[in-house]
Amino acid sequence: MALKSTIIKAQLSLSDMDRHLYQDFNLTLAQHPSENEQRLMIRLLAYALNACDGLEFTKGLSADDEPELWHKNYSDEIELWVELGLPDEKRLKKACNKSKHVVLYTYGENNQATWWQKHQPKLYDFKNLSIYSLDFAATQALAALVDRNISLTITIQDGEVWVSSDSVNIEIKPVQLM
Repeated sequence: MALKSTIIKAQLSLSDMDRHLYQDFNLTLAQHPSENEQRLMIRLLAYALNACDGLEFTKGLSADDEPELWHKNYSDEIELWVELGLPDEKRLKKACNKSKHVVLYTYGENNQATWWQKHQPKLYDFKNLSIYSLDFAATQALAALVDRNISLTITIQDGEVWVSSDSVNIEIKPVQLM
């Protein structure tokens, strides 16, 4: 018998001072059985960092041909493709060919620098690709916030992110690699 996804309800109060976006979101996320808490919370963080009308979670781990998040226009063209992790160059090339803009958030302990060093020369060919590195300790702290019902306040200013719950404040500084 296959394991089912865990449904997570998230309430986000977003104050993005860099983009002058102030909005509350009630989101439903499906946590795939093979998805850990860190990755789930990075998906939620990526949503906040790219929030716009029409941004939605996709099938994610369940579909090889979809990103974690995307924004499609009314003509069903992909405006924004948001990817997580350390994908291979072929996946990023495919994303860049399908979407007007691709954003990748890398994360992980001790492997981001190696991945970046290996892929960096080839990735500069993709003009519509932005890459951000997320600190392992900060994303691990985010993972501790996972619950079936999450209520977070996320503030973004000058590229820095503060994620707050009732009991914890976490500072995240995404480092733009490209």
